[in-house]
Amino acid sequence: MTSKTAELSAEALGEQLTGIRRHLHRHPELSNEEYETTKYITSQLEQGGIRILDYGLATGVIAEIGGLKPGPVIALRADIDALPIQEETGADYASLVPGKMHACGHDFHTAALIGAAYQLKQQEERLPGTVRLLFQPAEEKAQGAQRIISSGALQEVRAVIGLHNKPDLPVGTIGITGGPLMAAADGFVVEVQGGSSHAAVPEAGTDPIVAASHIVTALQSIISRNVSPLESAVVSVTQIHSGNSWNIIPDKAVLEGTIRTFDEAVRIKVLERFEQVASGVAAALGASATVRWIGGPPPVINDDALAALGIKAAEALGYQAVKPVPSPAGEDFAFYQRVVPGLFVFAGTDGSREWHHPAFNLDEQALPVAARFLADIAVRSLEYYASEGGAES
Repeated sequence: MTSKTAELSAEALGEQLTGIRRHLHRHPELSNEEYETTKYITSQLEQGGIRILDYGLATGVIAEIGGLKPGPVIALRADIDALPIQEETGADYASLVPGKMHACGHDFHTAALIGAAYQLKQQEERLPGTVRLLFQPAEEKAQGAQRIISSGALQEVRAVIGLHNKPDLPVGTIGITGGPLMAAADGFVVEVQGGSSHAAVPEAGTDPIVAASHIVTALQSIISRNVSPLESAVVSVTQIHSGNSWNIIPDKAVLEGTIRTFDEAVRIKVLERFEQVASGVAAALGASATVRWIGGPPPVINDDALAALGIKAAEALGYQAVKPVPSPAGEDFAFYQRVVPGLFVFAGTDGSREWHHPAFNLDEQALPVAARFLADIAVRSLEYYASEGGAES
């Protein structure tokens, strides 16, 4: 059998990665259920002669290339889980699993990282260090990165690099910036406790629906009056649940939603004010409110030195490096950046729909672009950290 790391033309690499991506797309698995996906990734890497490491993960794959010369360890990361969405693309490689779909492009990320692995394997003897591959589960649940970290797979790693497809950027474009790129994503559940009564005699109780409605309105003042116009934040109430009869005022209302911020200080301020507003407004109307937080990932904050290396890598490959508009979406890649310096970039895929849409799809010509970028930035990062410029102080 010909090694999958044999020298490939751009066209041949694209065809190979398209086949991998379409296999993954047909067989999506949700967070923490990626068992067959794990087996498939492992088989693709083993066929390329890439060594698999055992970190005791139930799902997900850790692998390594290099280490034949002393030097730093750099990690490349891809997420592998799908979403509970019924696919509506009409593609001939559409999901074969009802109600499950790769609607965020994690199949693209996985195929691109496998492609980068094949290219790095070609130059393994020349690598000035080690490239560790992190095929991470459960990104959509914001659990996978912390699981990888807890496994010890980030030990000895000097920097971590990853990418996400970006439908509104053309193929051949890489969105790269130092500083904030994606937002912290915190979920909330607010329980507003009132007192039930007949709808005809509201004075006999305390209406939690009225209190909840005032809370929803008052929460918007946090962004307009507690966050600087030079900063950015979003508070969105996305669910309201209360009552089960047309003529009974219920005793409780529940609000759910999300808060997005790009700065940790702003994040703390918004969360504090949120609790004050919810409890204060409820109390003013004779009710009470308790807030339960669903902690999401912190903001993705890119390392400036790695961003500079990324721009050089993109330009050296003939791609266009652009400064992207930060996304208010969350990404658990941010957890890695709390441990080591990290760079997360957007790879243009010229898609017609945004992430998480049932008709989400992308231009597969972007696969070799993403794979080559990951391989090149990995080598540049190894050289940087092996040099005086990347030495630890």
